[in-house]
Amino acid sequence: MKLARKLTLALVFGVFLVLALSAYVQVRRESKTFENDVQRDHHAMGRALAAAITGVWRTEGPARALRLVEDANERERQVDLRWVWLDAQADDAHRPRLAPELLVPVSRGQAVVHRLPREDADVLVTCVPVPVTGDRVGALELSESLAGARRTIHGMILNTAVTTAALTLVCGLLATSLGVGLVGRPMRTLIDQARRIGAGDLSRRLSLRQEDEIGELGREMDAMCDRLAAANRKLESEATARLAALQQLRHAERLATVGKLASGIAHELGAPLQIIAGRARMLVDGDVTGDEVPANGQIILEQSQRMTQIIRQLLDFARRRSAEKQETPLRSVIHSTFVMLRPLAEKQGVTMVQEGDTPELVVHADADQLQQALTNVVVNAIQAMPSGGTLTVGLRAERASPPADQGGAEAEYVALSVRDEGQGMPADVLEHIFEPFFTTKPVGEGTGLGLSVAYGIIKEHGGWIHVDSRVGSGSRFTMMLPRGNS
Repeated sequence: MKLARKLTLALVFGVFLVLALSAYVQVRRESKTFENDVQRDHHAMGRALAAAITGVWRTEGPARALRLVEDANERERQVDLRWVWLDAQADDAHRPRLAPELLVPVSRGQAVVHRLPREDADVLVTCVPVPVTGDRVGALELSESLAGARRTIHGMILNTAVTTAALTLVCGLLATSLGVGLVGRPMRTLIDQARRIGAGDLSRRLSLRQEDEIGELGREMDAMCDRLAAANRKLESEATARLAALQQLRHAERLATVGKLASGIAHELGAPLQIIAGRARMLVDGDVTGDEVPANGQIILEQSQRMTQIIRQLLDFARRRSAEKQETPLRSVIHSTFVMLRPLAEKQGVTMVQEGDTPELVVHADADQLQQALTNVVVNAIQAMPSGGTLTVGLRAERASPPADQGGAEAEYVALSVRDEGQGMPADVLEHIFEPFFTTKPVGEGTGLGLSVAYGIIKEHGGWIHVDSRVGSGSRFTMMLPRGNS
């Protein structure tokens, strides 16, 4: 309705302005015309009387001529006629109304017209020279009040004001009705539709039948809804496919990690198998008797349970699971990862340690996905130390702000860091380490997906990974996760 109101006000103001200017010009023109008519009548009357007075003055004398002026004044109702003398000897009855400086042209034979201001109504005075015999200079003075003209003009102004107000009112009503019907209501419909689209509701369609720009806009908005609905369906389908591909990618990376752990697990299972085989042989050959039989059986049972636990842990890591976020203590995630990767680390001469007394920090996350992310980073760190070394995992609470490309306010985070003593990475490698299939390892030793999968998991949990690495000084991967309720 705001646009319709503005259009109505603009139209009404424009109509009022045009009518007011037209009325002003008309009143000015009528006023000027009336005054010109009065001047013209005065000149005609003055010249006629002046000629008559001159003739009578010469033939019948001054008294008869002045009597002629008085008779003419008695017969004239609107114009006041007087005989005036222009010299200093004139008495009050024959002294002119105009100032002496205004009468100089009259003494030279020219008629003078002047408007005298009055409180009630101005008076138009015309002084016409009359040539008479003798030394004195006389003139005929015609004066007429402009009160009638003022009344006429006032009436004209009143009529014009009424007409202007009526036309303005009619135009305002027409503009309001047309503005509401053709602009206000359709625009309100378009606004409501835009708000529904902004809220994600693409099911409603407009029913604007106007064959104008607003109707065309409504039809284009309906077409936009159709295109957006189709695009949303396509995006949902692509998002589902992308999610499925991402899950497959993560599972493939798990299996690749399992392959890397195979040799370490085989070594880890070798010792229990040798113990079980030796004790079983002793029992079969009868080398042990009495109380030694239950003891050897207990040793065989313990080693079997140890092997079962190792195999179950490896299978749990390799098995595909659906995401399930909950309050997860990171200490348990670190412990499980250490137990699973220790054989691989020991085989490569890497010692895995935790910094200090790791605090009990909790995040709202999927424990299985976090373990996969941490495993990928730790395996990458182990492989970065082919000659052995120390791998340190740290855990601390930290208040931080997300990076600029991710955005967000400063908040409480948990920093899970993995530091190795490898050769580090140059700047050109750091720029690409999280890109899928990017790897600096020889063919067959890496898929290039481990860090990419870890980065995706941490980002899906509302965090990010910061890398600090220098050539010859090792690398530190810090995974920042929003802190949960401990």
